[in-house]
Amino acid sequence: MRTFWRFFPLVSLASLTSLIVVVLLVTACGYHNPNVYNGPSKSIYLAEWKNRTSELGLNSDIYRSLTRWFQKSGSISTVRMKEGADLILAGEIIFLELPSLSYDANSITTEVKVRLKVRYILKEIASNKIVLQTPGEIWTEEYLVSTTTSSNLSNERQALEIIIEDLSKKIYQRTVTQLPKL
Repeated sequence: MRTFWRFFPLVSLASLTSLIVVVLLVTACGYHNPNVYNGPSKSIYLAEWKNRTSELGLNSDIYRSLTRWFQKSGSISTVRMKEGADLILAGEIIFLELPSLSYDANSITTEVKVRLKVRYILKEIASNKIVLQTPGEIWTEEYLVSTTTSSNLSNERQALEIIIEDLSKKIYQRTVTQLPKL
């Protein structure tokens, strides 16, 4: 034991004991990551979302983000064809608004809020059972207005990317919690 402490002089016996207890508790309590589905394999057909906005490619951005999230689970695969899929996830982009939030002393906009409204549904294909459904959900993200158009477009795009990532994450997490109930 004396040799051990020669190699770790800064580690006290109390902190080493605490570390061992924490490791044992975490491994023994059956902890699992709730964001990963490890049940029976499921395939999800990601339908092309309807885009009712003038923002071209928004539906493709959502598709790519959802695909990335579903790839986090080894038991879930996304497919491009409905045939053979276990579930279908379909959605619609209802609107995209950019209302001003604040103004400077000259009544010039200094901050804008991106507002994206979507709806989506996840159904089990064989039983036609609705697994999850959101009839309307608004996502928002603010950004500061710059003096150049290119900076403003970049800031708007970045805000939209944050919304899409958060939306995809929520859909993925809700799906993962519902799949074991099927």
